[in-house]
Amino acid sequence: MLQGINCVLVRIARIACIVFLMAGCASVTKEADQSPSPSFPGSGAATDRTPSGKSGSRAGNQAQAKQNFRRQTPLQIPTPADGSLPTVELSASDQWAQAIDLTYESDDIFQRMRNGFSMPDINSDLVLYHQQWYMNRPESLRRITERSSLYLFYIVEELEKRGMPMELALLPMVESAYNPMAYSRAKASGLWQFIPATGKRYNLDQNWWKDERRDILASTTAALDYLQSIYDMHGDWHLALASYNWGEGAVGRAVNKNVVLGLPTDYLSLTMPGETRNYVPKLQALKNIFSNPALLIELRIPRIPNRPYFGTVTKTSNIDVKVAARLADMPVQEFVALNPAHNRPVIKSETPMVIPAHKLETFITNLEAHEESNKPLSSWQSYTVRPGDKLEKIAPRFGMTVANLREANGITGRIKVSPGHTLLVAGNNGGEPLNMAALPEQPSLPQADPVSPGASSAATVHTHTVRKGETLPVIARRYGTSVADLKRINHLRSDRIAAGTRLEVGTANKTAGKGEAKPGKAGDSPKKMASAQKSPKTIHYTVRRGDTLASIARHFKVGKDDLLRWNRISPNALTPGKSLTIQLSQNP
Repeated sequence: MLQGINCVLVRIARIACIVFLMAGCASVTKEADQSPSPSFPGSGAATDRTPSGKSGSRAGNQAQAKQNFRRQTPLQIPTPADGSLPTVELSASDQWAQAIDLTYESDDIFQRMRNGFSMPDINSDLVLYHQQWYMNRPESLRRITERSSLYLFYIVEELEKRGMPMELALLPMVESAYNPMAYSRAKASGLWQFIPATGKRYNLDQNWWKDERRDILASTTAALDYLQSIYDMHGDWHLALASYNWGEGAVGRAVNKNVVLGLPTDYLSLTMPGETRNYVPKLQALKNIFSNPALLIELRIPRIPNRPYFGTVTKTSNIDVKVAARLADMPVQEFVALNPAHNRPVIKSETPMVIPAHKLETFITNLEAHEESNKPLSSWQSYTVRPGDKLEKIAPRFGMTVANLREANGITGRIKVSPGHTLLVAGNNGGEPLNMAALPEQPSLPQADPVSPGASSAATVHTHTVRKGETLPVIARRYGTSVADLKRINHLRSDRIAAGTRLEVGTANKTAGKGEAKPGKAGDSPKKMASAQKSPKTIHYTVRRGDTLASIARHFKVGKDDLLRWNRISPNALTPGKSLTIQLSQNP
């Protein structure tokens, strides 16, 4: 029988689609036209093309665009036949379920968002510049929108429950291009681009097992908590957004400076870095685009249905990522896109798994069959390193290669394995049952100094020299990108990589998505912006609260003495708000 599950209730849940809806997510009216599930957003080049002709009047163009739009198949998210939207809790024999049924007037998530837009508009040349920048890149905007289709309904729901402006649902487009694996040079990660310090402040776990900055549910909760907090501090959403990018302390000092000078304290009146000056106009530009249905039709932006894409399942036992994906009958890549927080190939018990709503029925059926056949859900176990052990000896003992063992445990050339260290190993050959408590909980990523969580747009391209034992998956995870992107950027045909090979690895701008770029400063030509990204020379950095000379030097990989020499300052002259000149190597 199904271990740890009340089978009767599961079958009832499966047949009747009685659901326990996650955090108020609700079912909506069933659409008459159900089309096959789309391919995973971002997995390939967009098939839509930019309209080629613009002859005739604008009214005629819009009418033709609307006619073309009706012929298009909208981006469909399949649901069970009765339209219900299940979220199943597979926890113990006392499993329970509750049905909630709400309906929405619109079947288009963008219309629902428009109804919730409430921030005051800002009008400036920068807004026009960024709006034109996005409109000139319709394929890029389409890919970002397609990626957002997995997460947008959930974020809209959370914003509505909190009574927050719906413009914030567009913020991940600015921060990460809606890529949960985006990782910046400032070590910001996830849809909302939290740095480690701010993530910790908002209870996002970052350990050997997972990095919740990439967790869709946890990071969204943290981001909205943070945004609400800085809004309460300033009483102005534009200043709150500036704080998200620049830091609340820096914005507070800029406001106080204007108060002393008798100047206005609104967003447009403050003196701030160029990145922050462009930050809110980017969001306003996106708001202008998504506020205009006719423009979305002209740009051929796919419609996203106003219903949940996913539900959650919680299991009392450990389960392999690959097993969970197989039980849900979905590619591992798609499963990871919905569950990007996991650093290891096994998911700890009691951890919610995010699964497409239309796959939950399949998951339950396959899970029941799997456990009734007495097959284990996890093929991993723990092994304690003994004196004299080496990875080269441990790996074959468990039918693994050294590369596999390193990848499973996040071991790079800099990490030494010593006696007493617990490793995650495969199979059942001389190891112990997997004891999660015995495995380490140390942070999986280096800790960054406290800078703004919105610092992702400062990302550049780095070069990585492959160390002995490293694999492409290990390198991809380290830089928050994918194996496919590494192979594409470096023109690799095979997954095999030799030690000593130099790889080009992208951070936030690369990981934002295939072909995605971020707007540069107004007036920069594409050629100039590309050149600046590839060969950075001198930059200016504004010191933030908590920064030290050592932390800044370490962050930019320069010497402390160089910082002092370039800026002609003493070690004690470093104060928040001070601008530093930093000379970067052309070959990072």
